[in-house]
Amino acid sequence: MCRFYCRVLLALLAVSGLCVSASAQDQIPTKEGVRQKFDRRHFSPYAGRSYPTKVLWGDTHLHTAVSVDAGTMCRVGQEEAFRFARGEEVTTTGGLRAKLSRPLDFIVIADHAEMYGLMPQLLSGDPDILATEAGRRWYDMIQTGDRDQIFAAAMEIVGSLQKPEPPFKSDKIVRAAWQRYTALADRYNEPGRFTALIGYEYTTRGGFNLHRNVIFRGDASVANRTVPFSQFDSQNPEDLWKALVKFQEATGGEVLTIPHNGNLSNGRMFSVLTNDGNPLTKELAELRAVTVHGPE
Repeated sequence: MCRFYCRVLLALLAVSGLCVSASAQDQIPTKEGVRQKFDRRHFSPYAGRSYPTKVLWGDTHLHTAVSVDAGTMCRVGQEEAFRFARGEEVTTTGGLRAKLSRPLDFIVIADHAEMYGLMPQLLSGDPDILATEAGRRWYDMIQTGDRDQIFAAAMEIVGSLQKPEPPFKSDKIVRAAWQRYTALADRYNEPGRFTALIGYEYTTRGGFNLHRNVIFRGDASVANRTVPFSQFDSQNPEDLWKALVKFQEATGGEVLTIPHNGNLSNGRMFSVLTNDGNPLTKELAELRAVTVHGPE
């Protein structure tokens, strides 16, 4: 009997507690400490929220074998990178099995714009590349299998990125490689599960790291209306802004640029002067803001 009455008493206490809680919800404290009536018919903790509350994890700067620097020593391609980011197991260049403990929510494979896609073509012995003096020399050095020779070739290739002119014409290679990449991004993009953003890295003035990760909003049909803007197009970041604004106006698309390693730019990334040393004008500041944050 005692056990039965105890249960009844607990039930009554629970009901009375609920009544008190419901009654308490009718009035809430304000900043001024005044208690006021609250309309329960429209109450919801999510009502009126227009901002994101979910944390998503990803990477906005990943290089693969497509980049001229990573590609001299890395054989992991863009498709393997998408699979790895999505949580699948891949095999590294050294033959090790690798898998993330938790899949990423999004990824930007931001291979270098400069001679985009060169390395896979070079390693495959593309005849157009081998027909050039630099291409033949790099290919022969890498094919020796000698670490010192491979490293020397890598340093030559990376060093060529610091010059205003490319070592050879690579327009066809760049466009073909870019379109293969954007098609891959579309294939691996799964809204609500995994986001494959299209992007690249604009790399200029290596010693000052005035680099930017350029990220497109949209799919391959939008991104394919351009090709990666590289330092061979211009070493002046202001020209990058102009090219991106022109792209946005022509396509209706949006582009986001993220400074990369600006802390190693000796302050130049955040200078109030232009790349040519002139004072930053209002027009240039607005141009930069549009390409950094997207058009209003």
